[in-house]
Amino acid sequence: MLEPADRQRFERLILPHQDAAFNLARWLLRSRADAEDVTQDALVRAFRFIAGFHGTDARTWLLQIVRNACYSWLEKNRRADLTTEFDETVHLQTQGQATQTPEAAAVASNERERLMRALESLPARSREVLVLRELEGCSYKEIATITSIPIGTVMSTLARGRDGLKRLLRPASGTDAGGKEVHRDV
Repeated sequence: MLEPADRQRFERLILPHQDAAFNLARWLLRSRADAEDVTQDALVRAFRFIAGFHGTDARTWLLQIVRNACYSWLEKNRRADLTTEFDETVHLQTQGQATQTPEAAAVASNERERLMRALESLPARSREVLVLRELEGCSYKEIATITSIPIGTVMSTLARGRDGLKRLLRPASGTDAGGKEVHRDV
């Protein structure tokens, strides 16, 4: 059982990062239900070991626990179909949609879907580094700590991941941004 001071420390240091923990698990596992389970397990683990945490960056510590828990789960539970359709209504909070026209909302939704599909199609390491940097705002140093890879590898993986996204999102010749064929009268 934890001491009351450790419980308060957990609530103060760890609980504010619960959403970031779930977000990382969701992107690594590509399943909302599995991400919920793994995030809960990681939070329990962090709760049990909070007395041993003597660092200054609780978010990095928690995300490292979540990452390790995700990869352990994947090793034990790898199934033929690990992908679950991405649910943008759960993971993306769009601001100002109430004031958007239906046409603008449809275009924005289509672009988000393209981005999410492109991100999900990247290799796991690239996706992981991109999520930590671009969605969670982690520094290179934090990503290196969380993933246990050197900072130089973080930077090169991030660059390759961004290039991969650009390539996947670039419209093919003869198509528009939505992938529809473009017919030009000459």
